[in-house]
Amino acid sequence: MTNRNASPRETGASGRYHHGNLVEALIAATIALIEEKGVEKVSVRDVARKAGVSSGAPFRHFASKTALLTAVAEQAISRLTAAVADALAEAGERSPLEQLRAIGRGYLRWATENPTHFQIVSSRTLIDFQSSARLVDENEAIRLLMVDLIERARSCGELSADIDADDLMVTLRGFAYGLARLWIDGHYAEWQVRRPPEEQMMRSLDLFMDRLRKDAGHAGPRANLDGDPG
Repeated sequence: MTNRNASPRETGASGRYHHGNLVEALIAATIALIEEKGVEKVSVRDVARKAGVSSGAPFRHFASKTALLTAVAEQAISRLTAAVADALAEAGERSPLEQLRAIGRGYLRWATENPTHFQIVSSRTLIDFQSSARLVDENEAIRLLMVDLIERARSCGELSADIDADDLMVTLRGFAYGLARLWIDGHYAEWQVRRPPEEQMMRSLDLFMDRLRKDAGHAGPRANLDGDPG
């Protein structure tokens, strides 16, 4: 999948401001600085310097560091929405449970390709989530899609009828989040994870999803979305 609005680290760009794209330049500079020295040490003044603009220029668009980081989070969730859409397109007309698996795969691909974005959008202490219609709406769209797919999976017999849709939605979200968080926070090495991060995440997701099927105890090997044996 092609990254959208890639950061300077991802593209090799300098992040310097060019006429007409100040907001994009400030977001790119913010991401680059977070990757260089951590979010706690980044200031709006640092971002302005990195972007090559005056110290007051960012305040034309962002009243505070929180507002600037919220803009980074908005870029993050737009990338997540695109990643989920791409994964669902790959899944095509597969069953509801397989489309749920696709959402998980899209989420994990997004996290591994955009770890800084993941960290910012995941931290409610850094951003003002509720102030952003984009964050609220796109997050809710994914949640509702998951609940709908779970209900459809129950209706067609893929899942047991006694599985609560909201319970499973939160569990799936937490499971995928936890896989990504473990890697981003550096835990894979101490748990002796030897596979590439994305491969391990996908294998763990498949292990979880395969146990959800109503007939999981009787099903044979499943072909995953990449066409390899499950």
